[in-house]
Amino acid sequence: MILKFLRLLKILRVATKYGLDEIAISGLKVPRTAKLIDTVIFWRDISAPRGVRLRLALEELGPIFVKFGQVLSTRRDLMPPDMADDLAMLQDRVPPFDSDLAIAQITRSLGAHPNQLFASFERDPVASASIAQVHFAVLKNGKEVAVKVLRPGMKKSIDEDVALMHIAAGWIERLWAEGKRLKPREVVGEFDKYLHDELDLMREAANASQLRRNFANSTLLMVPEMYWDYCSSSVIVMERMHGIPVSQIERLAAEGVDLKKLSSDGVEIFFTQVFRDGFFHADMHPGNILVSVAPATFGRYIALDFGIVGTLNDFDKDYLSQNFLAFFRRDYKRVAEAHIESGWAPADTRVDELESAVRACCEPIFDRPLKDISFGQILLRLFQTSRRFNVEVQPQLVLLQKTLLNIEGLGRQLDPNLDLWKTAKPYLERWMGDQVGVRGMWDRMKDEAPRYAHILPQLPRLVHRALENSQSNRGDTELLRLLVLEQRRTNRMLGFVVYFAAALGIGLAAIQLYLHFQSAV
Repeated sequence: MILKFLRLLKILRVATKYGLDEIAISGLKVPRTAKLIDTVIFWRDISAPRGVRLRLALEELGPIFVKFGQVLSTRRDLMPPDMADDLAMLQDRVPPFDSDLAIAQITRSLGAHPNQLFASFERDPVASASIAQVHFAVLKNGKEVAVKVLRPGMKKSIDEDVALMHIAAGWIERLWAEGKRLKPREVVGEFDKYLHDELDLMREAANASQLRRNFANSTLLMVPEMYWDYCSSSVIVMERMHGIPVSQIERLAAEGVDLKKLSSDGVEIFFTQVFRDGFFHADMHPGNILVSVAPATFGRYIALDFGIVGTLNDFDKDYLSQNFLAFFRRDYKRVAEAHIESGWAPADTRVDELESAVRACCEPIFDRPLKDISFGQILLRLFQTSRRFNVEVQPQLVLLQKTLLNIEGLGRQLDPNLDLWKTAKPYLERWMGDQVGVRGMWDRMKDEAPRYAHILPQLPRLVHRALENSQSNRGDTELLRLLVLEQRRTNRMLGFVVYFAAALGIGLAAIQLYLHFQSAV
């Protein structure tokens, strides 16, 4: 409890230092309190832009808050553009933890010391992030591997910091005028789930295995193999991949890699993951991507770090493909209709008004090279349009939006003249043809064949049972009708008896009064 209180004091100190209270002052529902805070804390230098101050504060608070800022940077439907841009610059600049702790974690998780498990193990880590760090090793069969080890004590640290975030989210929602719209508790809940998913390295290993299987026959993307005998929830061992970081453009060019082809291949990989598989690597920043220069796999992408993946169902894929194709064809009316048909925009939304708003967002991007287009700004304007028309921002598409921004950044580095839309359009048209054409129908029939094979032999019995049930239902209906008629007859008889008894009672009372009156006379 004392440690939690001290942590809270540190958060308040850092927030005060960087003027985070000033960011919220304009939106406080109690302006007098806002003015008082601004007057009392007068010695600070808060001349830097608010986005810069927020980023610096999160970096000082540590890796959990850095990750929270990274998540916030993807929610451009909630964050002001200047703040989202600065948060997108956050990096996991985390010093490695002690190698003895890493060795102890491996020994505890895999049941043996690294000297027993591996032919060689490099004590010094090659990479370090907020959740885990990586060491190189060699298996006893001679295969080179990368060993990813979870930071000790991460769950306790995450639970404590996220608990404080939940408290802060409640305050924001109550005090800030924009609080309810920003959905702070929902955002913190999403971040909580995201972090706890990352704490289970077996989940990351399973994600990598799925992506590797999806691209087993691909000439565009390579994914490391997982060695399951050496994997646990806190340690995973995977194939070591050799390549040049995609951000090192000069080295790639010196090796003879075709950068224009590499940029278009990246776009195809993205759309293949999204529309063919509905399962995509959602952390495709340059630090997680290498390019192979080995003769057998020259020019192929190598994906790393699979802690964050996105999934889309058939409805999402169909909706997205229709929207993308409508965008490519500049059919903004179809975009508006798709939003309403999907239920994401209210049913009473006027199609022509939504069409006009979408046209204003998207028309400027066409016929321009990628270097002149900011998809971040386009997304921002679309989100502003969404808020105006009460369009719901779907949670399952947040990671997709983030990944699209990563693709934009990657494309700018490799080929500033790449037109992402023209590169993607043929692929999407081909995919749509496969979905709605004869081939798509045949593929769906093959997918449903096992179910049909199970149902068809039972069909005569099921039809017979249905007919029996129908006959039984008719019999039940007739019985119910007769019961209602009988009840009506009973009600009439009871009514007659009641009325007769009442009339008899009144008559007897009248006779008694008459006889009494006669005797008195």
